[in-house]
Amino acid sequence: MSSGGLLEIDPLELKFPFEVKKQISCSLQLTNKSDDYVAFKVKTTSPKKYCVRPNAGIVLPRSTCDLIVTMQSQREGPPDMQCKDKFLVQSVIIDQTATTKDITTEMFAKESGNVVDEVKLRVTYVSPPQPPSPVPEGSEEGSSPRPSVSENGNLSSSELLAATRAYAENIQQEKSSENLVIISRLAEEKTTAIQQNNKLRQELELVRREVSKQQGGFSFMFVVIIALLGIFMGYMFKK
Repeated sequence: MSSGGLLEIDPLELKFPFEVKKQISCSLQLTNKSDDYVAFKVKTTSPKKYCVRPNAGIVLPRSTCDLIVTMQSQREGPPDMQCKDKFLVQSVIIDQTATTKDITTEMFAKESGNVVDEVKLRVTYVSPPQPPSPVPEGSEEGSSPRPSVSENGNLSSSELLAATRAYAENIQQEKSSENLVIISRLAEEKTTAIQQNNKLRQELELVRREVSKQQGGFSFMFVVIIALLGIFMGYMFKK
């Protein structure tokens, strides 16, 4: 900020976030802390490149005037982002009855004996602000997305519900697999028991026929064998 002269000027360096093929603007403020009426005029070394609104006017006593400096879109950037453009703010005390229409170029001519205050402004190009990255910080490309975490470190309600459902589905699948294994084992045992029962019946029938041929009737030993077989078959059915 320039505190000397007729007007305080802020800033003394115009910074443009330069981008190719884009019109860019920055603000300039003129402050009159005196009790005089001050007329101003803004000039630049590249009038076709910049537009100042307003480029001339009157700053009333104890007041400010805001200006907008616009750089027209450029096809290409300067080498190393260096800019040699300059601005010049001229100011002069005028009569309080003067209006903006009364401001002329001759008012700022020192050759006419006018007391003209001049302040030069530099122009600087800066890199435009970078947009935030779409990839969350700390994540890597190709990695699986992490569930969102609230400020207190807990999972959000939607993530917690999804995790609970996934856990329940896993448990259900594990139980279903265990049940299938048990059912399959029981079926195999049942099939084996039926086969053994059929085999015992066939052997019992053969024994009965053999005994009938040899003795023509049932002996005490045959009765005992039949009883033992009956007990064994009952045990197998209970199992």
